[in-house]
Amino acid sequence: MPKILFDHQKFTTQRYGGISRYFANIVQQIAQSTDFSSEVGLLYSQNHYLSPSGNELDRFMSPLLRHHRLSDLLYKANQAYSHRLVKKDDFDLFHPTYYDTYFLEDLKKPMVTTIHDMTYEKLPEYFWAQDPLTHNKRLHIERADAIIAISETTKSDLMRYHRVDEDKIRVIYHGIDLKQPLEFAPVEGLPDSYLLYVGDRSGYKNFYLFIDAFKAISQKYPKLEVILTGGGRLGIADQELLHRLGLTQKVKHVQVTDEQLNTLYSRAEIFVYPSLHEGFGLPILEAFKANCPVLLSDTPCFREIAQSAVAYFQPHSLDDFIEQIDQLLAQPDRRTQLVQRGNKRLQDFPIEKSIKETLALYVSLMK
Repeated sequence: MPKILFDHQKFTTQRYGGISRYFANIVQQIAQSTDFSSEVGLLYSQNHYLSPSGNELDRFMSPLLRHHRLSDLLYKANQAYSHRLVKKDDFDLFHPTYYDTYFLEDLKKPMVTTIHDMTYEKLPEYFWAQDPLTHNKRLHIERADAIIAISETTKSDLMRYHRVDEDKIRVIYHGIDLKQPLEFAPVEGLPDSYLLYVGDRSGYKNFYLFIDAFKAISQKYPKLEVILTGGGRLGIADQELLHRLGLTQKVKHVQVTDEQLNTLYSRAEIFVYPSLHEGFGLPILEAFKANCPVLLSDTPCFREIAQSAVAYFQPHSLDDFIEQIDQLLAQPDRRTQLVQRGNKRLQDFPIEKSIKETLALYVSLMK
């Protein structure tokens, strides 16, 4: 039985997160298969998707891992274990979960790498010049026997920035479980009316333009608030921005479980995703499934994934951002129409299709 080895990287660094969920879905599908087996190079992880219920060890480790030194030690321990499994060579194909290069000299078997986006290459001005990610990603691309691009946009970007044989690239969209009903959990203190922002707030995510737009629109809709989730707690610069704009009481950050996130989507007036560039945009599918109207920046990837099921604004235009929010808030019938279109578009992304295509790619490399 062919064996797939996944390494530790995103399972170590993410408790929740799109990339670790992507890999966990593959691992779980293989576990149900009689055609494959798999192993994950982990000594210990608190990743929700691998161990959703948690245990006594998790409750003991959680406060300890808030200390950077201990979390660094865990990363090194998991990496050493993954490296040991690579050198042991008791597998048929390797699929690393991110772009660390610790294994390259010792890997003898075929390798698949997934390119989630080319944001660092496309928008380098938003990133630290000493960040090794683009270098490491290039080494993955050069070593890989096959490359999964999660959208046609990502494939196009990949071929633009790297000399890579197109035949090595397979576009496999993310998927979502269409059969499993959503589970909800209460979130304390939610306002009656709010815009929802999910994820990181770093430069290319366009968060500050969103806050400027909210400042303007809140003059017309004084009861409207903003709920932020993911991306870590508000930093000092974020807090100072909200203080300067007089929005401290109207913008709230909450850390939530997947079930609570479903509640946030379902009760939001609009899910706003203003990013300047993405490789796919999994929160779009999450919002569709939770019947939440969506407003996106008008970028090629978002057009590819969402098509006509969302509203768009020009990604650098504050005036257009304000206008599009205003129009959606003023037109409940349009929001309902977008929800209906979102439900229809969602049917194009079943998780089964994504996993089937991924496993077929594995098979093609092991013949």
